[in-house]
Amino acid sequence: MSLEASKTTESVGKLIEQLNKLPGIGPKSAQRIAYYLLRADEMQNQALAEAVIQVKQKNKMCSICSNISETEICSICASEPRDRTKICIVEQPQDILALEHTHKYNGLYHVLHGALSPGDGIRPDDLRINEFLDRLKNETITEIILATNTNLEGEQTALYLHHVISPLGIKVTRLARGLPFGSELEYADDVTLSRALEGRQEF
Repeated sequence: MSLEASKTTESVGKLIEQLNKLPGIGPKSAQRIAYYLLRADEMQNQALAEAVIQVKQKNKMCSICSNISETEICSICASEPRDRTKICIVEQPQDILALEHTHKYNGLYHVLHGALSPGDGIRPDDLRINEFLDRLKNETITEIILATNTNLEGEQTALYLHHVISPLGIKVTRLARGLPFGSELEYADDVTLSRALEGRQEF
């Protein structure tokens, strides 16, 4: 137990520790959330607990694109109006939310659930790359947009994907450099993302 957590009750201390494990939640934020939940009424805490449990129980990967879905096929893959000749490859499901919010892209997606990082032991077989290559055998695709993050891992992933896709004769593009190096897609603003989509260049 951390020093801060040891100064409160055991149950509050455990809650602070668990909250502190969440991305973007530091020790102080974890403490504030824990004490807020302590003051909240039981109905609100029960609703939160049920939401946390249900999000794990009800969600799974879309059998086509590996996006998060409560059904076998996600709503994007099931949407007939989508442009089925384009696939945008992203690292995480939340990247789709960011791109969809721009209203500048109407194609399909594929989620890798990570990025290549040999130093951390994350290799091609650890990502949903083979599933993506299987899709290309069954779908008529004219363009693949690489929308991995503009950091070292994202660039390595984009280079690897280009290497395995280019022999197939499919056009491969990369988001324009409006995105600063080192940034993550989900944090980019709508204008920057829109320009990056519109100005994408052949890889």
